[in-house]
Amino acid sequence: MTFLQIAAGFVLLLFGAEFLVRGAVALARRLEVSPMVIGMTIVAYGTTAPELVVSLEAALSGVPAIAVGNVIGSNIANILLILGTAAVIYPIACKPQALKRDGAVMLGAAILMAVLGLTGAITAVQGAVMLFALITLTLYAYRSERRNSASADLLSREAEEFAEWPRSLWHSLLAVIGGIATVVFGAQILVAAAVELARDFGISEAVIGLTLVAVGTSLPELATAAVAAYRRHADIAIGNVVGANTYNILAILGVVSMVEPLTIPAQIVGFDIWFMLAATILLLAMILARGGLSRAVGAGFLAIYGFYLVLEYTGIAAGVSIAG
Repeated sequence: MTFLQIAAGFVLLLFGAEFLVRGAVALARRLEVSPMVIGMTIVAYGTTAPELVVSLEAALSGVPAIAVGNVIGSNIANILLILGTAAVIYPIACKPQALKRDGAVMLGAAILMAVLGLTGAITAVQGAVMLFALITLTLYAYRSERRNSASADLLSREAEEFAEWPRSLWHSLLAVIGGIATVVFGAQILVAAAVELARDFGISEAVIGLTLVAVGTSLPELATAAVAAYRRHADIAIGNVVGANTYNILAILGVVSMVEPLTIPAQIVGFDIWFMLAATILLLAMILARGGLSRAVGAGFLAIYGFYLVLEYTGIAAGVSIAG
């Protein structure tokens, strides 16, 4: 029954996020917002709605391990599982110059997470600063992209992926409202079932958040990257993951800690944050050194992610963090 609840929660999150993004894009179009702005904000942030709502629900339910683990685990999965899968489907070519700013921001967010991890908590004030930093970076990126026709075209194409439905104002509003309600309900079911599963099998809530919940809430990014790779839009696959990883740390943990200050579990501080930082550096190094991700590199990413799962579920990761 618990597994059925988890599956139902994931389905509700996926459908809710899809309706939410499509409804919001349609509303933005009716308000004559440019496709580039839609791509930078609604599409980029909307696909991470499951992570936000799940982490918020977990924090308010008194299980911060799932809230923090969901974000750290999602970032690890985004790089190793999602980009690994996309690269296996079709090699990803990416000019290092195109990732210079956003890659540096993603790395900066990962380093910031490591620093916060050493303190063992994220306070409301720190969360507000993180959210302010994201807003500032988004405004700066918008001004930069307006002068870059290639980037503007990329963001516009990303927005076009959600242009089919709905058309009318009322349908758009219903899609947004229904999407929000579905995501919230799905998050409540998922968090409750994840906590129950952890207790039934004697697995820590941190491990459940880092793996099962993290992969489930990253499914929108996985779908986007797989479709982008299949359609030969490698730039969208890379851009979606880089943007999502930055948003996960600065926005999700920022918002959640402002509502409910977060305590970071010792295992995550001692092992998983550093694993996430290493994966981030590995991704940027591959792009700088090789100009993208080949099928062999993608397969390597998937193997590393499989090794990470083994470390988590055998308890080795927890042992490493304790020893550290």
